[in-house]
Amino acid sequence: MRKLSMEELNRLTVADFKNTQKFPLTLVLDNVRSLHNVGAAFRTADAFAIEKMWLCGITGRPPQREITKTALGSTESVVWEYAASTLDVVRQLQAAGYVVVAVEQTTGSQLLPAFELEPGRPYALVMGNEVFGVDDEVLAQCDAAVEIPQFGTKHSLNVSVAAGVVLWDFLTKMGFQAPAR
Repeated sequence: MRKLSMEELNRLTVADFKNTQKFPLTLVLDNVRSLHNVGAAFRTADAFAIEKMWLCGITGRPPQREITKTALGSTESVVWEYAASTLDVVRQLQAAGYVVVAVEQTTGSQLLPAFELEPGRPYALVMGNEVFGVDDEVLAQCDAAVEIPQFGTKHSLNVSVAAGVVLWDFLTKMGFQAPAR
């Protein structure tokens, strides 16, 4: 066994990535305060070829050194938009046919492995603030909530780590077929 070279990885150029079919997933960052978490979310969004990221409220947006350093160029490949109101974005996505799912521990959340996707529907995942989670008003507007099973003494994961876990789970449930190149 050996590591693959950059040539063997056959990575897309930014231009090719922009023209590649994306998975019907959108990531909504609701008042995420850490610029490093924002950058890591960009990198994860690129890795999983999602449609778009929404940066809402106090969530930092490019160009900022901390985002750029962590994103490793993915701020150029991932489609993103800023909105002051997460609630407005959630309503807009629902009006466009998205199922909006909060990633949050709630009285009505489902454990991630048990959550079933509706075939053919696009999904938007709302990730909340590192301290306060998804805003209560936004949470009330979401169609569902999922939580990642955890077995240790802590009851939360870093927001960018949680985004990676949930995006991967949704991709596998969507059939994990690589987008056409």
